[in-house]
Amino acid sequence: MIILVFVIWMLFIDTNSWFIHRELDQEIEELKDNKDYYKKEIIKDQEAIKILKDSTELEKFAREQYFMKKDNEEIFIIEYEDSILKNKNDD
Repeated sequence: MIILVFVIWMLFIDTNSWFIHRELDQEIEELKDNKDYYKKEIIKDQEAIKILKDSTELEKFAREQYFMKKDNEEIFIIEYEDSILKNKNDD
């Protein structure tokens, strides 16, 4: 009887119960996965920074992402019909 009470106590009631340990282990695994993901993203961003140190690549990035232009230029943005988001009312 005492052993049964002890087992129930350790599995369910105690602050260091088996269920709490299992949840914490799952959270640790999720955090490890996040850590790996962010390490890969850091490496990708570092490569992008290396590329953008070149002035021509930086200019290309600014033109494509932020639609920047030189003083004597005009920019035309062409949007195709299939790339424009449709409103819900148009259905």
